[in-house]
Amino acid sequence: MTSLMAACLLLASLLFAWTHAVCAQEAAPWLPRESRVPGGIALVPLPARIAAAGHRAGTSIVAPVASFDGRRTAIIAQGDRWLAVVGIPLSAKPGEHRLELRTAQGPASVAFRVGDKQYRTQHLTLQNQRQVNPNPEDLVRIRKETERSDAALSLFSIDGAPALRLDAPVKGQRSDSYGSRRVFNGQPRNPHSGMDIAAPRGTPIHSPAPGRVVESGNFFFNGNTLYIDHGHGLVTMYCHLDTMHVGLGDRVERGQVIGTVGATGRVTGPHLHWGVALNRAMVDPALFLMDAGS
Repeated sequence: MTSLMAACLLLASLLFAWTHAVCAQEAAPWLPRESRVPGGIALVPLPARIAAAGHRAGTSIVAPVASFDGRRTAIIAQGDRWLAVVGIPLSAKPGEHRLELRTAQGPASVAFRVGDKQYRTQHLTLQNQRQVNPNPEDLVRIRKETERSDAALSLFSIDGAPALRLDAPVKGQRSDSYGSRRVFNGQPRNPHSGMDIAAPRGTPIHSPAPGRVVESGNFFFNGNTLYIDHGHGLVTMYCHLDTMHVGLGDRVERGQVIGTVGATGRVTGPHLHWGVALNRAMVDPALFLMDAGS
């Protein structure tokens, strides 16, 4: 083989490798920021032996099935490896946790660690005492609404590639209240599990990614509320709306107006409460946003 031919073959090989790398990079989904703390996200690479345990279905490679805390998690391909995108609930204890796997070769598990994070305490005053201490009739309604909400947030549908990049649903001042321990009129309540975005009543709210409306209605605490399933265990919720422009079963596109900011339910003023569930864990929505500001 002449040196010229060898050089040509080397150049062709390098060009092929570069083209393959660029295409793979463009095809890879944007990932949320990793934060291995309660309320955060763990990006857990699966060992090479797990990649080999994926099996073919026709011409497609089927990913292993992963679950954390008994709930299925999203799995994406990264080159010849798999990556689990795991939502960590606020109730998670610091220390070692395990991701359970089902593969064509049998069960397996992968360990990862969760660190500690201390969230601040937020004191709020409400004029409506029923929204601090609901009466018996309210409690019956709240239980039913909690069941509906949990069913929507627990969905894991497989419909295309995971939509792991989210746009901000509304323009406004974002609070840092996610995870804060809330005290209403001196009485401790559950931690705040979403992001509050302050905006005037009537401000349009946009869907942050494609999806399907899987629950909607007027809820005792959340007011007018929408739930959108984006697939692969990612579900978003929108609370305290003034108006809702979509309904149960509607398909929505990224950027589509789904409603307007309001002050319905348990609020101290107009704002959007935006919640993001990943494998049912309510995680910090800021981890999914491309931009850091409002």
